[in-house]
Amino acid sequence: MAPIGFLVVFFAWPVAAIVGRGFAAGGLDVVLGDSRTWQLAGFTVATAAASTVVAVLAGLPVAFLLARVRLPGVGLARTLVLVPFVLPTVVVGLAFRALWPDGGVLPIVLANAFFNVAVVARTVAGLWARLDSRTTDAARALGASPWRAFRSVTLPALAPAIASAAAVVFLFCATSFGVVLILGGARYRTLETEIYLRTVDLLDLSGAAALSLIQFAAVVAALVLGGLARRRKDSARTGSGGARRPSGGEWWVVGAAGVVLGLLLTPIVALLAESVSTEDGWSLAGYRALTSTGEKGALQVSGWDAALNSLKVAIDATLLAMVVGVLASVVLVALRRSSTKAARGLGETMDAVLMLPLGVSAVTVGFGYLVTLDALPGDLRTSPYLVPLAQALVIIPLIVRMVLPVLRSVDVRLRQAASTLGASPLRVWREIDLPLTLRPLVAAAGFGFVVALGEFGATSFLARPTAPTLPVAVATLMARPGELNNQMAYAACALLMLVTVLAVALIDRLGRGGVGEF
Repeated sequence: MAPIGFLVVFFAWPVAAIVGRGFAAGGLDVVLGDSRTWQLAGFTVATAAASTVVAVLAGLPVAFLLARVRLPGVGLARTLVLVPFVLPTVVVGLAFRALWPDGGVLPIVLANAFFNVAVVARTVAGLWARLDSRTTDAARALGASPWRAFRSVTLPALAPAIASAAAVVFLFCATSFGVVLILGGARYRTLETEIYLRTVDLLDLSGAAALSLIQFAAVVAALVLGGLARRRKDSARTGSGGARRPSGGEWWVVGAAGVVLGLLLTPIVALLAESVSTEDGWSLAGYRALTSTGEKGALQVSGWDAALNSLKVAIDATLLAMVVGVLASVVLVALRRSSTKAARGLGETMDAVLMLPLGVSAVTVGFGYLVTLDALPGDLRTSPYLVPLAQALVIIPLIVRMVLPVLRSVDVRLRQAASTLGASPLRVWREIDLPLTLRPLVAAAGFGFVVALGEFGATSFLARPTAPTLPVAVATLMARPGELNNQMAYAACALLMLVTVLAVALIDRLGRGGVGEF
């Protein structure tokens, strides 16, 4: 079980080491008994819940557009809605900062929702497109209004997908780091940013460990609820769906989806405008300055060197994550197809365990690497592969969520027939599985690449000043005074966004509109 071994060494061990040091340092009971700790937890839950509600309300009209509407431009809408989800957190943070220079709770809520509209839209659309439209038509024929037919027939059928998407969105929002750090500043902190503060600035390991335990409990609860909802979604009855030209009141839903897509573009346009805006008017000075180290040597390398380092690290992380993620998905498929209840139960447990890295503080993992990895041969703490390891850990759960449904869709009878004819397991994989899953696998790799390219949480803790990634360089530039540094940061964000948009277009082309759960 290589995937489990990888998680044990590069996730469970570092996290356990940090939590163990926190217990050994004492003071956990003080932190857990402090009312400010629970105020912090309450603020985290409240903002995550608010963002989840906004994302669900905004995502449902878009889901209808993607699943049930046949109009020119729907394919473009499918691509556009995915762009925010894979944008680097520093890009989104600076985009909303361009709209709300002073930050605050509202931009934090909206920015986290902005990230996750795609999760709701594409998850719900995947089920909505397969729902039997005849049940809704029957309700309409019996005199139900369009709203009543939706409320009584369609909405209950979509409930498992909505609940599954909402659980994932809540998980992402509750562990959001870059957005809260940029828009919240010192005034508004969540559990994730407080763990970072206590670990990096205060060296308060006991306090960070206590907060990590609270966050871990919330993550496990979200994963359990998400797993239950996903099981209901997988077992939901489907039939002959189909897209068609909207009629009557459906045009209002299409219009609402158009408004949502327009609002999703607003922060992106604001960021692009900010990247060429100076006190003296429009200028490309920020882009030209990427060949330098910034005003007064803000960086130790040039912006282009940071960009090249980002590409190298993201490629390494993607290759590693694909190996582990695909192996894990193959094992999960085999366990779920097993005839024994124990094997299927083991598969469900393993599936949940693979999702845990999404919900544990990236700072905790990064600090754990520095504490533990010297015990491995070669002392990985000084290795150039340290950052790719951390990034791979972040994207492995996403790779699994995308690859697993694709592998499960392969007809097992084809594999059995090949085996009966004498093909070895390796040849069955090469001749049956690989041709059927190659395009989705490449799309999943592209998805993992853009997520790794923008990873900020663990990378901000592990990257060296002499080898920063572009998101880390952006954060460094924003922390230094000078208009040129500010322009360089926005220009770098614009470049990251361009790469992301191109990658998403390729993902959609290869995935033919959807890969796995996206």
